[in-house]
Amino acid sequence: MRLIARAALAALLLAAGVSHLTWGRRGYRIVVPDWATRLLRTDKDTIVVASGVVEIMLGGALVALPAERRRVGWVVAAFFVAVFPGNVHQWRTRRSAPMLETDRARLLRLLLQPVLVAWALWSTFDARRRAR
Repeated sequence: MRLIARAALAALLLAAGVSHLTWGRRGYRIVVPDWATRLLRTDKDTIVVASGVVEIMLGGALVALPAERRRVGWVVAAFFVAVFPGNVHQWRTRRSAPMLETDRARLLRLLLQPVLVAWALWSTFDARRRAR
């Protein structure tokens, strides 16, 4: 079951990453908070592209690095926590992005974030290793 969950999470990350680099790129720039550009000393497009590249790398790592699955799971969970403030900003400012064009969709996206964190940690947990 964890293998299927991990593969699904990898697919989700890969698809999200590709969308940040292609069809969704412009829409995602709209919702990057101004404070993020000041904090990172870069522009919104760079943040969108970088997050897309990170998502692709994390999705690939979930599949390609089985011996490091636990560490990768923690990094994926940390990534989901790191992007959460941007999701809150998007919800508070009511700014639309691809597939997040209503207040309801933006709120559901916020509520999904803790689920993604739990999914990353649960799907990469190795119960057999813990029992030893």
